[in-house]
Amino acid sequence: MTSGGKRQRQSALLEIIKEHRVPHQEALRELLAEAGFPVTQPTLSRDIRDLRLVKVTGADGRPHYTLPEEWDHVPPLDSILPTLFVAVETVGNLAIVRTLNGAAQTVASGIDWEEYEGLAGTIAGDDTVLLILRDSEAAGEVARALTELARKA
Repeated sequence: MTSGGKRQRQSALLEIIKEHRVPHQEALRELLAEAGFPVTQPTLSRDIRDLRLVKVTGADGRPHYTLPEEWDHVPPLDSILPTLFVAVETVGNLAIVRTLNGAAQTVASGIDWEEYEGLAGTIAGDDTVLLILRDSEAAGEVARALTELARKA
């Protein structure tokens, strides 16, 4: 086992992404462990967020993680939500996020990037983001998480 710190682990993570088409976090976690960096799923999620890795669909139709250079236009949600968020409400398995005028696309991109559990997709207008979730419980959890994140300033 490698006893490297966060910097070494994240460097190894970037190398893995460059060398492999990794389809999901579990495969990424296994590759990191093989490289001497066993991590928990929450740690891996934080590393993915810190490195701003994005899951994209390749030409073959299969998803994989990619490097941040291609996606540096997606701002971290925790940096934009406190200033752009107005309110959120849930209706069944939907969450409706109200933003400042013109901010919905930016907020939707940040939400998509976060990969919230149970999130099927987002649709953004000018000042409203519609989140489609797999069930009402997931809608409530995401609404609470967004509200909490928006209150951090």
